[in-house]
Amino acid sequence: MSVTDLILPGFFLLICVFGLYKKVDIFSAFLQGAKENVKVAFDILPSLVLLITLIAMLKSSGALSLITELLSPIAQAAGIDKNCLPLGVMRPFSGSGALAMFDSVIKEFGPDTSTGRIASIMMGSTETTFYTIAVYFSAAKIKPTGKIIAACLLADIASVIISSNIVDIMF
Repeated sequence: MSVTDLILPGFFLLICVFGLYKKVDIFSAFLQGAKENVKVAFDILPSLVLLITLIAMLKSSGALSLITELLSPIAQAAGIDKNCLPLGVMRPFSGSGALAMFDSVIKEFGPDTSTGRIASIMMGSTETTFYTIAVYFSAAKIKPTGKIIAACLLADIASVIISSNIVDIMF
């Protein structure tokens, strides 16, 4: 048994001891928190269903391939590796879709190649923008504006461009 095996039980025990020290009804507090989280889950469910449906449509319709083809000349001018472009396009929409693309890039090119390094940096420096906006903004009952989405996508685009170019500089 290692120290890491004791972290979660130790944290749970610490919460219980602190609750007893503060004379809090731990069980009631747990139930109240669980009820609130179930409400939040139901509030964000429609946004998640919409997002998952849109991602499936994007993949199965061939729109992802079309978008990648249309962006290829711009990506090439910006120095973006053409093999990582589909990953850069998918990442703002779906973390699991991007992870599958990342896996295929690593399997095809290897982790120690320029393409593998670029894909690794992209995965670490970009965000699943639409998922994050759908979940957190729904939970907080905030209506995202076009400015927020544009700023987030601009940050993702900058990360994709910089990740491609940083590998050229560093390696």
